[in-house]
Amino acid sequence: YRRHSGRFGYRRITDVLQEKGYQINKKKVLRIMRDLGLKCIVRMKKYKSYKGEVGKAAPNILNRDFRAQKPNQKWVTDITEFKVFGEKLYLSPILDLFNSEVITYTLQSRPTFDLVDRMLAQGLK
Repeated sequence: YRRHSGRFGYRRITDVLQEKGYQINKKKVLRIMRDLGLKCIVRMKKYKSYKGEVGKAAPNILNRDFRAQKPNQKWVTDITEFKVFGEKLYLSPILDLFNSEVITYTLQSRPTFDLVDRMLAQGLK
């Protein structure tokens, strides 16, 4: 338990003891750990935002050609999450692919449709 910085719970300790030839039940190991005040540290699961194919995919008009011959010919956008002073902020800019200039952007504390809607309205204005 200590060799693994408290990350071994009663199940893993039981497995190790059984591999070493001891005939012991996991309930007995759990009871002994409780008596000794040993608790397993549970590691946080990694956050996975990918949810698979959700909604409709837009057609690939650019076909990975990220160069423009003149200004305002090709615009791109994305939403980026920043953590600032323990708070999440979401940035939604429009970039012109002619010179990588930021046309407009919006910043908000939640990634709602309003964030993108205001950004597009400002860009078209």
